Amino acid sequence: MNPFEMVVAIIVVITIGKVLQARYGVVKASRGDRMEGLAVRDPTEKFEADRLRDEIRALKERVQVLERVITDNENSLRLDHEIEKLRDKNRI
Repeated sequence: MNPFEMVVAIIVVITIGKVLQARYGVVKASRGDRMEGLAVRDPTEKFEADRLRDEIRALKERVQVLERVITDNENSLRLDHEIEKLRDKNRI
């Protein structure tokens, strides 16, 4: 292996390591200690992250309800008519 290939190989290994660190949320504290998971430095960031988690949880619940409504066969014909009525109202 020539020196150029060795340099390229080292850069590739370091890049893959950094991508994996970013993917799994590994960060280093100011003292160099490793902290696993999502590190939040600012209390407002923590509040925002908690709010977004709650919003995602609520959206997942809504998606589950919508999936249940859509896959319900006996109500699907009635639902189709209601959707068409709403589309007709929006066109006016």
